[in-house]
Amino acid sequence: MPRGEVIVRFEKVSFSFGVKKPILHEVDLSLRRGAKITLMGQNGAGKSTIFGLMTGAHTPEDGIIHRAHGLSVATARQVIPREDLALTVRDFFQKVFPKKVYDIDPRIDKVLEVVNLVAPHEREVGSFSGGQQARLLLAQALIQDPDLLLLDEPTNNLDKAGIAHLTDFLKNYKKTVVVISHDAEFLNSFTQGVFYLDVHTHKIEQYVGNYLDVVKDITARVEKENRKNAQLAKEIQENKDKANFFANKGGQMRMVAKRMREKAEELEESIVDVRQEDKTIRSFRIPVQDGLSGEIINIASLTVMHHHKPTQRTAKVSLRKGQHLLLSGPNGIGKSTLLQSIADGTAKGVTIAEGTKIGYYRQDFSNLDFDKTVFEELAAVVFRPKEEELRRVAAGFLLTGEIFHTKIGLLSEGQKGLVAFARLVLIKPGLLILDEPTNHINFRHLPIIAEALSAFEGPMILVSHVPDFVSQIRIDETLDLEK
Repeated sequence: MPRGEVIVRFEKVSFSFGVKKPILHEVDLSLRRGAKITLMGQNGAGKSTIFGLMTGAHTPEDGIIHRAHGLSVATARQVIPREDLALTVRDFFQKVFPKKVYDIDPRIDKVLEVVNLVAPHEREVGSFSGGQQARLLLAQALIQDPDLLLLDEPTNNLDKAGIAHLTDFLKNYKKTVVVISHDAEFLNSFTQGVFYLDVHTHKIEQYVGNYLDVVKDITARVEKENRKNAQLAKEIQENKDKANFFANKGGQMRMVAKRMREKAEELEESIVDVRQEDKTIRSFRIPVQDGLSGEIINIASLTVMHHHKPTQRTAKVSLRKGQHLLLSGPNGIGKSTLLQSIADGTAKGVTIAEGTKIGYYRQDFSNLDFDKTVFEELAAVVFRPKEEELRRVAAGFLLTGEIFHTKIGLLSEGQKGLVAFARLVLIKPGLLILDEPTNHINFRHLPIIAEALSAFEGPMILVSHVPDFVSQIRIDETLDLEK
């Protein structure tokens, strides 16, 4: 295929999940060979669904998707499916091929080197850390040597070194890449254009330029639409006021009043739906459990992974009310395992004050029940739940309308993250544990989340590989597991 040739073209493509969940409406777009494109849109707009249409996993209801003859497509997904976590590394890579590959081991070693990961082929993929699993997902896509590489939130869980390694790889990659990500700095380093999925119109707008230029352009358009709507609203009200005034005069004035009302109706039709990408969650606070005093958690020793082997180390950490701890270290050292063991009370060398309620944000959301609706999941953490109160909290996290009664498993990863934050507000924890809380979350929400975490009045343990996010949070102590 010559460089620059159109390899995927959507022609008047429409797609929806049932009657109430439209994703695309008569969309036209072209993707050229060798392009490096960012796919943008609000959480839940349907970005991952676009990937499914490009791969052929979804079939459009109307319109046609043209793919270049012989085009191979591979997707690096956001998370490893639960049913794959028990697979060995070898079987995890073998499953993407329709037939048995007899030289699979050297192929695996080659792609693992590209993603900078050492992984024994007999080890179960579920035993790797979140950051290591992110590298396995990328390697699984690369081993297919696709013409079109689709990356869904590839920097989630990656440490600084991992993101730098991935960035260099993409800069030098010769084939076509489409990336979904909320990491602005990462995207701006290689993006040549943006496909913007508008959640209102269900259209895809195409922009040329680097990521930050496109974001600036979109922001300017939002501001322009808001100004236009404000002016129209003023004119509409003026015409309604005049119509009411003339209607009371009687006679010929009633005709004038009718024309004024018609003018107001015309203006109302001109009001545009401002895109929702600029919608952010409301400011919120995570209330702290009542009655806390003295030392709430003490960490005297902990287990870290050293050369793939668990090693016990001494520590000296004591957290009281209002003290915030940052847990740092590279991918694979055992941060998530430590947080999980603290949350479920099995961590050796860690003591927690009796009766302390724990609010735990898991990076894989496995402490959410995927078969429950948002309403049911929120109600489960509240004593004598009231639907009105649950709706109020959920609305602050944009979990409104049909979403409120949608099963967790059907939500986007970003929406699952917002459910997890809504749960924390309702739990009123005495100890807050957060494992990569920025994963999948729209970057517009992050300052609001950082503000809420800074203001939390109980003890908090945080793991995050996003320096800009961490810099916005009040941290009292840092524990580096590597040192």
